[in-house]
Amino acid sequence: MTVTDVKIRVPVDMASYVVPKDAKSELIRNAMLLYPYIKNLTISHGRAAEILGISKYELIHLYGNLGFPYLDQDIQEIEEEVQYWKKLKGEHV
Repeated sequence: MTVTDVKIRVPVDMASYVVPKDAKSELIRNAMLLYPYIKNLTISHGRAAEILGISKYELIHLYGNLGFPYLDQDIQEIEEEVQYWKKLKGEHV
């Protein structure tokens, strides 16, 4: 993975939190920078993982540990989708 330095403007009191102290902190920071683009569907989890140099599973796990679910549907929405797909497949519902 090729990296580059990027200059960003942040409040002075935030600066010490933005500069990572180790590789894990840097990965988390970078993953958090990408999360809004996953959330608004600009990029996928797979693409974000590619950018970060980790597997999609590792990224999903990282976000899960930070409290960001991979699926953001409630159980009712998931059940409705399952019923819909069963209908499409011609299964008895």
